[in-house]
Amino acid sequence: MPLFCIMSFESRQDVERKILSILKVLSMSQKPAGARIIAQRLQDLGIELSERAVRYHLQLTDERGLTKLITERDGRVLTPKGAHEIESALVKDKVGFAISRIERLAFRTEFDYVRLRGVVPVNVSIFLEHEFEKALRVMMPVFEKGFCVSNLVAIANGGQRIGDIVVPRGSIGLATVCSIVMNGTLLKSGIPMDSKFGGILQIQDHKPIRFTQLIHYNGSSMDPSEIFIKAKMTSVREVIASGNGEILANFREIPAICRPTAEQVITGLKQAGLNGVLTLGNTSEAVCEMGVELNKIGIVLMGGLNPVAAAAEAGIEVENHSMSTVVDYKSLINIKKERDMNTAGIVSS
Repeated sequence: MPLFCIMSFESRQDVERKILSILKVLSMSQKPAGARIIAQRLQDLGIELSERAVRYHLQLTDERGLTKLITERDGRVLTPKGAHEIESALVKDKVGFAISRIERLAFRTEFDYVRLRGVVPVNVSIFLEHEFEKALRVMMPVFEKGFCVSNLVAIANGGQRIGDIVVPRGSIGLATVCSIVMNGTLLKSGIPMDSKFGGILQIQDHKPIRFTQLIHYNGSSMDPSEIFIKAKMTSVREVIASGNGEILANFREIPAICRPTAEQVITGLKQAGLNGVLTLGNTSEAVCEMGVELNKIGIVLMGGLNPVAAAAEAGIEVENHSMSTVVDYKSLINIKKERDMNTAGIVSS
């Protein structure tokens, strides 16, 4: 193939990837966005594209009918055709998206568990306003029994923001701490953590037994927890009631040589109200019937969305944005202490 043809093909591929990235940013925005905002959001995703370059690509998306200009001041919105384009994106561009989100959020996590300051990663779940109190009643036992990463949450009314997520009008957003807080804090302590998969963990007599289902992060375009919740594959409420059932959990590995430092980090996070470690294995030994690589230690982490999974099991409608953003640790509230307060009174700042 002539060189100019190869260069032309690669150029088209590059343009398509940039356009897809811009469409994804617009799809995550609850209101029109201009080139400056889009460029900033792309930078957060690790994509360097100047404001001028974004404007150029937006002209292309307008011509294709993928975006629509509202006003020069307000910016653009995604059209139905643009939303379909995202859904039909090349599979190879989607594969591994989950692991890239984990790595990005781990890098953004800046939490000092000694001084109790910094930002922590969260999942954001959107409930209809009139169903939120019912959802809280279902979720509270899950928080109380510790089947979560933390009892610290953020709650926001419609129109308010949780990290990068704007809660739609008529809804209430709940931010639950994500297990990636462990990845990020270990990373800052010099410990690499290999995120293997998210899965369904069988609980028997209140103890973790085995993984019954799993989805590897490096082969998935979605967080496995979102998939399992939508598929109604959990029985979190049954675990709370009887000690038997299936919950959301994640499997990680760290180098065995790092164990002393890892234990120190785990203890520090626990004292800060951020836990979620179900099992810390021994060197090269299987954990919950999952094999571990040579000179590695397996770690089973609680899924941060277990309370939300319980609400979904109860038939409550919820839209999840897992592994989605970071929030200031000091903005979080203890849901157990605030349970009797009016929802409007526990909205995060």
